[in-house]
This record gives sequence, structure tokens and C-alpha cells, in this order.
Amino acid sequence: MTETVAAKERTFFGQPFSLVHVFGVEMWERFSFYGMQGILLLYMFYSVAEGGLDIPKPVAVGIIGAYGGSVYLATILGAWVADRLLGSERTLFFSAIVVMAGHIALSLLPGLVGLGAGLILIALGSGGVKANATSVVGTLYTEKDPRRDAGFSIFYLGINLGAFFGPLLTGLLQTTAGFHWGFGLAAVGMAIGLTQYAFGRRSLPAESKEVPNPLPTSHRVRMGLIGVAAIVLIVVLVVVGVLTADNLADAVALVTLAASIAYFVVILSSSRITATERKRVFSFIPMFITSVAFWALYQQQFTVVTIYANDRLDLNLFGGSMPVAWVQSINPIFIIILSGVFAAIWSKLGSRQPPTPFKFAAAAIVMGIAFLLFIPFSGTGAHGTPLIALVGILFVFTIAELLLSPVGLALSTRLAPKVFRTQMVALFFLSIALGTALSGILAKLYDENDEVPYFGISGLVAIVVGVLLVVATPWVRKLMVGVR
Repeated sequence: MTETVAAKERTFFGQPFSLVHVFGVEMWERFSFYGMQGILLLYMFYSVAEGGLDIPKPVAVGIIGAYGGSVYLATILGAWVADRLLGSERTLFFSAIVVMAGHIALSLLPGLVGLGAGLILIALGSGGVKANATSVVGTLYTEKDPRRDAGFSIFYLGINLGAFFGPLLTGLLQTTAGFHWGFGLAAVGMAIGLTQYAFGRRSLPAESKEVPNPLPTSHRVRMGLIGVAAIVLIVVLVVVGVLTADNLADAVALVTLAASIAYFVVILSSSRITATERKRVFSFIPMFITSVAFWALYQQQFTVVTIYANDRLDLNLFGGSMPVAWVQSINPIFIIILSGVFAAIWSKLGSRQPPTPFKFAAAAIVMGIAFLLFIPFSGTGAHGTPLIALVGILFVFTIAELLLSPVGLALSTRLAPKVFRTQMVALFFLSIALGTALSGILAKLYDENDEVPYFGISGLVAIVVGVLLVVATPWVRKLMVGVR
């Protein structure tokens, strides 16, 4: 009888059909997110005559790093709201509304006011979407369902469909109509995603709507006061000049590091997790460190690579000059092509596939190699680097990403203690937050006139981190207690 029911199960590319609803909202959210981010740095450092804000490049890349880090840092808040107040599914829905409001602010409000309001709203909303979309996908599978990694790869395909089309269309609008039209298109994309999700959310599993660890009513006023106090503190630090645009990335990196340590301590010291769950959390620490190193380089697509494309890349394409933002669509198109390949490989290998620590280590090593590949093109002069060269380098970026990102999402749901399910996913996103903030800090060191030391040292450090994880893998696998 069980086999008959299974045979009649409605599926989406061999996965639970409910995956299509989360796939859709995440695809449109990524369309708006990457569409906006494809033109964001250009908007900040382009001159006023070009429609920009004329912010110096070192300050602009720091803001990008701080903003990107804040997006992933906000997953803490999104995960906490899901686990203590609303559940993952409802938090996902309301967070998407906040994201749309942020894009509207960027498109309609002028100057620094629009920039500040838009980035704050998008960071907060995206944090809620990221942690909870992943958590909802995790509820579609049992712990040992062999489809899990493949399902997360398909989910990742949805992310990158949005990431591919977003910069193409916003970049085209930016060059033909102006930056604010591009930001407006991002808002429209998020509205489409919300509409689609509103029709499908009822069919999601009951588990996605549960509140795993409800906050007692008596504690809610206290938590509200803590939230207000945090906002007041940030405002005061800005007013007195302690927190500035110049040191924003440093501040986000320090806060993220402190939050990561605190999260590990809270989870590991909890009396509500078992001894096996505690070992699994310990096993995540070296992979967390490797993830930080990986994202510190990978996220420079939105800082160093954007500046490189604007100043060094030959943008001639089919007899015309393509928008700089289109460079951000190169990586997603490779993801679209290769994510299915990777999903098929993991599904085909099954229990014979490499263990997760090896995948993380390989990602760091390949990412380091990608940075070393910039070195042969150093000194080519303004717009002297062939487009095909950057396409090849970003192909290597993609291989590295597919070895870590979808695998890391799946791993965080497998290693998570039952009462910290969504918050364990947030821990993985904290590694991205810390790496992204570091990418902004590192980007300030990039010197277009002396690129070899920057690319060389960054690449070699990532390779060393990967090799160290390979050496530590036997110990890590023991702590994982049966999880691959």
C-alpha cells in the first residue's frame, strides 16, 4: 500500500511537488536581489552626471561588504522569529514583503536617503527569506531521504535563474533609462514572487508552519525592549561618529564574529540537545571556518570583479558595448547549466559520493585557484582584459560554489539539533555574512596598478585553508556521527 501511494506522489523534477512553491518565491526574490546588486556599486561610485552618488570607490566597496554581510547577519533575526514566534513559512512570507518595500524605497527615494532606507529594508527582509526558505525546503524531506542534496541543488537552480535574469534586465534599464528604473524593476519582480507564493503556501507541510520553541508571552515585552535598545544604540553610534561609512564593513564583521561565537556557545551548552547532536554541531566548526574563507573571495564578484569589469574588461559584445551589470549574470548561467549536472552526480553516486568535508575543502581550493587565474591578465591596461578570460575565471568560481553552497545548505539541516533547526541554518548563513563583510574589507586593499600581490595572496590563503580541512576530515567525520 505504501508503494502504491509513493507511486502516485506528485513530483517536481522527481522531488516533492511543494518544492515548486519555495522554488518560485526564492527565484523572484533572487531576481530582485541580484538585479539590484548588479547596479548597486555602480550607482554608488558613478558621478552625479552619470546618475550616481559619486561615493569614493574604497568607501563604496566597504558599504557593499557591510550590506552583504548584514543580509546574512539578518538571518539570525529571521531564524529567531521563525523558531520563537511565527514559524518558518509565515516568516518567509512577511520577510518577502519587507524586501519589496526596500526595492520600492531605492526606486522612489533620491540620494543617500533612498540608499540607506532601501538597503536596511532589503537586508532585514532578505535575512528572513534566506534562512526560512532553506528551512522550509528541509521540511520536505526526512533526515535520510536520498533526494535531499539533489532537491537543494534544484532549489539552488531557482535562485540562479533569478540571479541570471535580474542583472540582465536591470542593467539594460540602468543604461537606457537610469538607475531608479532598474531598482523599480527589482520591486516588480519581488511583487510577482509574492503573488505566486501566496497561492501555493497552503500546500506546504504542517511542519513548516510550526513554532519549534515558542517564546513565552511573558518574555515578549522584554525582547521588544531589547530590540528597541539595539536600534537606539546604532542610531547613537552613527550620530556621534563612531559608526561611519568608512568602517561599516569592519563593524559588521566584528558583530558577525561575536554572533557566530555566541550562537555556537548557546547551541552547544543547551540542555535540550543530545550528546550526538552536540558532536554534530562541533563537527560544523571547521567547515564554518572554511566557508568564511570561501565567501570572503567569492563575494568579491560584487566588489573587486565589478570594478575590474568597469575599468579593465573589454566590454565589446557583438559590435556594441554591454552593460557592466551583465557580468553578474555570467556566474548564474553557469550555475543553471551545471547545477543539474551536480545534482545528477550526487544522486548517481548516492552513498559513494565524497563526504561533505571533502566538498568544502575542494571548494576553498578551487576558489583559490580562480583568484590565481587573474594574475596572467595583470597589467593589460584599461579595458585590455578579454571578456572570454573573465568568463573562464567565473566558470571556476561556479565549480567552487556548487561544491559548497547547496551542499552547505543541506548539511546545516542534517546536522541541526531538533530544537535549533532554523537557527542552525542561520549559522551557515553567518559564515557567509562574515565572509561577505571580509570581502568588503579586502576589496579596499585592491590596487588596479599592482594586482599580483592581491590576487596571489588571497588565492594561496584559500588553498591553504582547504588543505587543512582535508587533513582534519577523518576527525570531522567521526564527530558527524553517521552524517555524510
